[in-house]
Amino acid sequence: MRKWTPLTAICLGAFMLLVDTSIVNTALPEMSEDLHSTFTALQWVVDVYALTLAALLTAFGSLGDRLGHRRLYLAGLAVFGLASLACALAPGAGTLIAARAVQGIGAAAMMTSTTALLNAAYRGRDRGTAFGVWGAVNGAAAAAGPVLGGLLTQQFGWRSVFLVNLPIAALTGWLTLRHLAADPARTARPAGRFDLPGATAFTLFAATLTYGLIESGERGWSDPLVLAVLAAAALALAVFTAVELRTAHPLLDLGLLRNPAFAGLAAAGLLLTAAAFAQLTYTGLWLQQVLHLGPLSAGLAVCPLAAAAFVTAPLGTRLLRGAPPRLPIGLGLALIGTGTLLLALVSPGSGWTVLLPGLLVTGTGVGLATPQMMSAALATVPRERAGMASGAFNTARQLGFALGIAVLGTVFQNTLRDRGGADPRHAHAAALDRVYLTAGAAGLVAALLVVLLVRRPAAPETAPESAPAPETAPEPGSGPALVKDRSPQPS
Repeated sequence: MRKWTPLTAICLGAFMLLVDTSIVNTALPEMSEDLHSTFTALQWVVDVYALTLAALLTAFGSLGDRLGHRRLYLAGLAVFGLASLACALAPGAGTLIAARAVQGIGAAAMMTSTTALLNAAYRGRDRGTAFGVWGAVNGAAAAAGPVLGGLLTQQFGWRSVFLVNLPIAALTGWLTLRHLAADPARTARPAGRFDLPGATAFTLFAATLTYGLIESGERGWSDPLVLAVLAAAALALAVFTAVELRTAHPLLDLGLLRNPAFAGLAAAGLLLTAAAFAQLTYTGLWLQQVLHLGPLSAGLAVCPLAAAAFVTAPLGTRLLRGAPPRLPIGLGLALIGTGTLLLALVSPGSGWTVLLPGLLVTGTGVGLATPQMMSAALATVPRERAGMASGAFNTARQLGFALGIAVLGTVFQNTLRDRGGADPRHAHAAALDRVYLTAGAAGLVAALLVVLLVRRPAAPETAPESAPAPETAPEPGSGPALVKDRSPQPS
């Protein structure tokens, strides 16, 4: 079946980069012990990858149009593989964090190319099959991350979670070179210059905001460094806004955000990933450091969320076909908020089974909300802005994970510090309860935004043969996230 070899090359790369969002979660305690790292360093090991990925997605989408998506995919693979080796060999936390940032650069280059490569490799019925397989493989990556990370860490040590990328990256690169058609010669470059000032300003905004939020947990909100970094984030955002308003070919047309439905869905997407998935990092620490589960058992303990999402997504799509998009999206977000609040049942004497009701309800909400979010968002914007809107929406959801890790980490640390004299089990249970309450509130706010702002029913998505409707891929950590598709999209 040689015709499916290009699909294999694309799916291998997508699986690898998405697994790496969550594969480190179950390895964090062993990393911390081996590298003698602080809690803040642990946050950065997870967060810097997601942050770099989110900050560069839109910029790399634009570069792919100019340089060619196959060329960009191969470059991303090479960067990702070399960075994975650097992670595995890291002698300290600082080196590991820097290598994870470079991993995120390679992942962003790969992720933004995947749908364009599939679109070019297949036609007609084969294209629909290819996108279906791609979505299923990405869904498997969501469930596999914590389990694969736990299995590798338990059997071979934490460095193996990065070493496993090397043979996969090599195989993917070889298949891409042999079986994916080279980028066609371009007779005309995309209109306008690449918006480098806008891309730089947005990257600085995302990085400084996340850094300030993470450091606030360690230093406190009144610390001069924290205040200076957050001020720099505000300045970078102001510069980004000014640049985008004045440039003829902006990275993001800010007029999209004046559309209440699109702005509401983008904000809801950001809050979804923060509410549903960012808390899993701190859940994993509790499972291993307090309940003393092994890495593999800890990974299996959080799998019900991904399993529920995987089962609910097709069922919900079938049962709610024809309903206004805000119904499944709003209901799903409400379930995410409710399920995360149920996780606050954790008490000092709890075992891992106390998580089951909350994880199942949250996963059901993820399965209901995510399949329609992108198509609903694209239905609110003009056809000529569909590619840009897709990139902006995807960036918001990836950024939600990075900011969620930072905010919930600050909540976690502050509660542990306040309960410094308490028994470790009591302190961790109290800290987790605060994390879950914060995340649950974010999910309910997202549901409210959708109900209030997404008023106009979206037209059914019917993609022409030359441009399939966007497919879903997992969120960071466990659920779906949309990869930017620069090909034309239906409005």
